[in-house]
Amino acid sequence: MKSIGYVRRASKEEDVKDRSLVSKIVIRRDLVQALDGIEDFSHLFVIFYMDKVKEKEKALKVHPRGRTDLPLVGVFATRTAFRPNPVGLTLVEFLERRDNVLFLKGLDAFDKTPVLDLKPADSWDIPKNVRIPGWLELLEKERHDEARKTD
Repeated sequence: MKSIGYVRRASKEEDVKDRSLVSKIVIRRDLVQALDGIEDFSHLFVIFYMDKVKEKEKALKVHPRGRTDLPLVGVFATRTAFRPNPVGLTLVEFLERRDNVLFLKGLDAFDKTPVLDLKPADSWDIPKNVRIPGWLELLEKERHDEARKTD
């Protein structure tokens, strides 16, 4: 497998979890034609290789977000980077294309992260009744409460 491009961020110090930040993906020149028509989509799935995860950091079970007050669960039940195959998947807002550079909002990948693929999001990707565990409901409530404090 070869990367189709790489992530560019404004700064290596940016908080990749800040979904309001804009980042770029620079696509290889030989693949520019593969981008034709991508401007018609509002959101894209970005599949990337989390190359900064070290082999010793991989695990089969983790506490979500590293919080020991949350249950110990299998990595396939979380969004942790510490997985057998460190492949990332993020749904991002597509803002603009300039030749072989895509501008995206909400990408949680580090600067120079290899991008493996892009897939446009469509209505098939939005389930009507998503079920999540209680610990994730708690995290979402905390995030929502924190956002209200800053408004």
